[in-house]
Amino acid sequence: RLKASDFAELRELGDEIAAACAAPPLCTWDAASAHEPVAPTLARHVDADIHTRESRADLERWAAEHLPPAPLSSLPDVDLVKPSDTEADIIATPSQATWRHYLELTKPRLSFMSVITAMVGYLAALPYWDWARTLFVMLGTALCAGGVAALNQWMESELDAKMKRTADRPIPTGAVQPGSAFVVGWVMCAAGLATLFKQVNGLSAFLALATIVAYLAIYTPAKRWSRWNTEIGAISGALPPMIGWAAAGRSNDPLGWSLFAILYTWQMPHFFSLAWTYRQDYAAAGMQMISVADPGGRRTARRAFIWAVLLVAASTLPTLLGYCSWYYFAVAAALGLWILKSAITFLNPDKRETEARRLFLISIAYLPLLLIALVADRLFFRL
Repeated sequence: RLKASDFAELRELGDEIAAACAAPPLCTWDAASAHEPVAPTLARHVDADIHTRESRADLERWAAEHLPPAPLSSLPDVDLVKPSDTEADIIATPSQATWRHYLELTKPRLSFMSVITAMVGYLAALPYWDWARTLFVMLGTALCAGGVAALNQWMESELDAKMKRTADRPIPTGAVQPGSAFVVGWVMCAAGLATLFKQVNGLSAFLALATIVAYLAIYTPAKRWSRWNTEIGAISGALPPMIGWAAAGRSNDPLGWSLFAILYTWQMPHFFSLAWTYRQDYAAAGMQMISVADPGGRRTARRAFIWAVLLVAASTLPTLLGYCSWYYFAVAAALGLWILKSAITFLNPDKRETEARRLFLISIAYLPLLLIALVADRLFFRL
């Protein structure tokens, strides 16, 4: 059915064809033959021709059957298959951005994880409870994390478009323009740093700035040129607990560095298993992940296992340093055996494909369970 918004353009096109064929005006009613109007009939055919890109020959055959005889050679030599300027604009115009697209731009799940780990550091420091200060720590961290995520997507939009896992992100799909992502990212980062500096303290703002710089200036470019990019990027991923620890007024305490060690080592089995699962995507995008240059997965699995062992050791440091009880140690040991068992299975070539996904999921469950146990132990025993 012809849409009202398209009628004017289609009628003009139809009239041009009719004029070339020396036909009567196409907007008149063929009352003598008691048939439907000629214009809507041609309009529907032209509409179908525009949207399905049928050949000029098809249109000529239709005209020969329905229009008064006229030499078809008199038709203007125009490529009727080519869309009009209006149609081209419609095709090229991306979908309008909504708040959901901008929310996706901030990678909400990863940003939420940064806020949680920052709050773990804050609560583990046993600060004097202040609701306003706590909210500002969460707000400042969330703004910085979301801003970094937006800028990361802006920097990697071309790579994201080449990978199935990330091709539907806001920038590759055209929902959000790169310039908008750039502005949103820096505004959020600036607002987060200002919040931490003014409402919390300077050290937490400095650590947040260090996280931003490490992620954008070191880790993101390293994906293109270094097989060690995961180890490099883990630095920025391990800093949020330090932000929370500093926000509570602490500095250089062993427990703060223990939290850093836990977050740093945890990222290795987590991301190595992910890198193996999506190795083809990373290869297509030209990212220098360890799994891309490791067809059999032996090096990837071995490195994941080594870091899993180091993670188990790091998770026991709070107790060994006197900050947590042996109850926490028991929980950390049990969780450590759980993730270590999966890392060992990941070494088996016959089970590597399925175990990679399982190790990734176990790592997702492992971290919050461990951190909840640590904070609960600190709040209950207050060592």
